[in-house]
Amino acid sequence: MLTVIGEGLVDVVQRASGIEAHVGGSPLNVAVGLARLDHPVQFIGRYGRDAYGDSVAAHLRASSVMLPLGPDELPTSVATALIDDDGAATYTFDLAWDLPGIADRLGFMLQGTTLLHTGSIATMLAPGATEVLAAVEYAHPHATISFDPNCRPSIITDVDYARRHAEKFVSLADVVKASDEDLAWLYPGQDVLESARTWLAMGGSEGPAMVVVTRGGEGPWGITAAGEAAVAAPRVEVADTVGAGDSFMAALLSGLVDRGLDGAENRKDLRELPAEALAELLAHAARAAAVTVSRPGANPPTRAEMNALPGD
Repeated sequence: MLTVIGEGLVDVVQRASGIEAHVGGSPLNVAVGLARLDHPVQFIGRYGRDAYGDSVAAHLRASSVMLPLGPDELPTSVATALIDDDGAATYTFDLAWDLPGIADRLGFMLQGTTLLHTGSIATMLAPGATEVLAAVEYAHPHATISFDPNCRPSIITDVDYARRHAEKFVSLADVVKASDEDLAWLYPGQDVLESARTWLAMGGSEGPAMVVVTRGGEGPWGITAAGEAAVAAPRVEVADTVGAGDSFMAALLSGLVDRGLDGAENRKDLRELPAEALAELLAHAARAAAVTVSRPGANPPTRAEMNALPGD
């Protein structure tokens, strides 16, 4: 069983021509991506007992993502984008992130979990961030931990606060993925790859086995104790980049699971993953991201779509 814990929300886009609403949230997108790649996955996150909450639950269930938590009495989180006549967007957020009582249920909900993924707003926004950290600490002795900071400077504006929280999760994670923009914001003035190398050493023998940096059109780069690797980004006609990083994350984790590298008992093998195997994983994940950017919205590929691609 794979578990994703984090925020789900609804993106509402207001234009002169009307209003559009789409289910989103980085962890939620990763859960959908993993399910579409035929992995059993559950999503631990909150959503309200309202129309937007209904759409969140329906979206997850449509991809066979399991939902151990039902709706609560708070409104579903919403990110609203107001698009002016020139196409510029102004964002406002109405976010509620809290998982009260989850600590007493972790033993039941994480039973059988071999990999736990989290990241983004869920790991930095109080009070829920504390509950997510507790879940990661609970799962760490038996499960692979993956983390994507997916920084949101418009929501978490204090970079020192964000850096401290990110480093807490990095030191507990086996697999870390960050964009070059994430690292440039968290460590201004530092080379992003050097920042990633620093993360690899964080936490010692219990810290990351793999750190990956996505670099847009330049292609992803990654490092393990056994070496470094970089691959080119596939050339595609871009519809938009919404959800590309989340599709990359899901496919990267899927590749690790397919290789039998999930579960705490496989940490040594994951840490010793050679550069050649790392490059294969990066290429696979980059192809998944390319599928997503080739079509509108956060729409990750299925395993059948991936199998039909050259190189998969």
